[in-house]
Amino acid sequence: MDLFNYRRRESSVNNVGATPMGGDNPIRIQSMTTTPTTDTEASVAQAKRIIEAGGEYVRLTTQGVREAENLKNINAALRAEGITTPLVADVHFNPNVADVAALYAEKVRVNPGNYIDPARTFKHLEYTDEEYAAELKRLEERFVPFLNICKENHTAVRIGVNHGSLSDRIMSRYGDTPEGIVESCMEFLRICKKQDFNDVVISIKASNTVVMVRSMRLLVSEMDKEDMHYPLHLGVTEAGEGEDGRIKSAVGIGALLADGIGDTIRVSLSEEPEAEIPVARHLVDYVTRRAGHMMIPAEASPKFDWLRPERRATDAVENIGGTNVPVVIVSELPDNSAAASDNNTIAASDNPDLIPDYIYVGENLPENRPANQKYIVDFSVWDGTPNTYPIFPYNAVPLLSGYPLIPKFLVMQYGVDPEEYVTCLMNHPEVVVVCVSHHQNRLGEQRALVHEMMRAGLRNPIVFCQAYRHSQEQKGDFQLEAAADMGALMFDGLTDGIWLMNDGTLAVKDIAETSFGILQAARLRTTKTEYISCPGCGRTLYDLRTTIARIKAATAHLKGLKIGIMGCIVNGPGEMADADYGYVGAGRGKISLYRCKECVAKNIPEEEAVERLLQLINEDNEQL
Repeated sequence: MDLFNYRRRESSVNNVGATPMGGDNPIRIQSMTTTPTTDTEASVAQAKRIIEAGGEYVRLTTQGVREAENLKNINAALRAEGITTPLVADVHFNPNVADVAALYAEKVRVNPGNYIDPARTFKHLEYTDEEYAAELKRLEERFVPFLNICKENHTAVRIGVNHGSLSDRIMSRYGDTPEGIVESCMEFLRICKKQDFNDVVISIKASNTVVMVRSMRLLVSEMDKEDMHYPLHLGVTEAGEGEDGRIKSAVGIGALLADGIGDTIRVSLSEEPEAEIPVARHLVDYVTRRAGHMMIPAEASPKFDWLRPERRATDAVENIGGTNVPVVIVSELPDNSAAASDNNTIAASDNPDLIPDYIYVGENLPENRPANQKYIVDFSVWDGTPNTYPIFPYNAVPLLSGYPLIPKFLVMQYGVDPEEYVTCLMNHPEVVVVCVSHHQNRLGEQRALVHEMMRAGLRNPIVFCQAYRHSQEQKGDFQLEAAADMGALMFDGLTDGIWLMNDGTLAVKDIAETSFGILQAARLRTTKTEYISCPGCGRTLYDLRTTIARIKAATAHLKGLKIGIMGCIVNGPGEMADADYGYVGAGRGKISLYRCKECVAKNIPEEEAVERLLQLINEDNEQL
């Protein structure tokens, strides 16, 4: 793994109809229909909207044999119109359905967590080695006939592991760990390799981006050890909707794409499926733009473990580094800028949790300053005013010693002579490094500086500064790019702070909120309610989008609370494992409510369920 130089991971080719993935093929974009798969007309219409938006694969749920058989009609209708986009069948719980789907779809997704093993019940099961081996033999005996059907029909297979639906068997032996998630994949891949079945793609998805990224990294390592090079499908499941869903997806998917991992992606949003495609397209285009960049001749620190990273050890400077959550820094705009009207509100937000920790003001310290707000000013004008801290460009390093022993910020980028800065930083532990990059592969260069500092034994905190040029109308692009750029740096454990800059009309308030959103998406700092909501599919048993809006409106003030909103039971209780409460479709028009993993109310009429959820939350709060 080259931490510093971007290149796509070499993978084998998965032949999916007329649109192969992996190898030298482009990173493919896909989405999933939300219509009942038994409804040919509606499914065809929605598939066409996905395709017209740029989707290269269309997935449909096949929860039963009827749905699987109707893929024949959907496929035929699309082909009759000259549309050759491959269809993917999504199968859970019933391997017989997978056998049928393989006759009519170009690819079939099976979930190792429920293909042979029963649905997850969170029960601990004890197996002897012999009993465990017998379970694997049973799995092989059932999976091989399916692979034979796929061979005969030239049907590809996706081994799709969801963190929320790991089997009790895997959980009992490996625990709820990336190692268990990866082993769930490897059991199936070993059978594929043994049977010389190569049209395989693997996905590992989770609503927790930390779990998703670490599991995918570990999968790549384990596959390499066993000489497997199958292509990979990326996604953050149950990411949610709107800006939060996009940021969360970009943090997780972007972190892996930036390391060259991924051959197809799906951004799972609780919105119309065609809305996912432009988000996925922008992510892929933005990250792959760094291909062919100038070489970064860096050396990794021996203290760093890419597979199991821990937070880099630093000495705290004020509230930066050490055990503190990462800080947010923003730049206040000059009074004559297009977005200057936002300046007076950034430090007086309605939500105190979304106020930046530091505001950079250059040479212009505001006269009317909120109490306790911290400011960063250019070193040349710093005069000791309380709650102000000087920032130095790298060429002003010799001047550091002439300033009092107060927190200072030093802007640095990879390539400066270590002999010049190492001794200085050793003697100035009160300095926070602001790491910048103008390289085509900014992740590689920013990693390079941190690893150089780690190898030198420096413990100064590091804030990553990312610069963009977007208008207010391009806010969505800004959010995706910033989230993708920060993803790997956060999962590597290197981030003590985030400073997003934008040379354009984007409001400072939006920049600050994006910063906090990125940190929350990486589970580094919680500032608002988190919603773990599925994108919906043909299995969804209630009006998902209206329900999400109602739950958000009633609970948005509950900072730190995690609420799962699931269309059906497939990933329901599992993907909500670390959620405080869950709202899960149990039947047509029926809802079950969960407290953590425990179902506390079953089959509530849909029209009563949101109020019952709020009642449950309020009753629990009263008992605290």
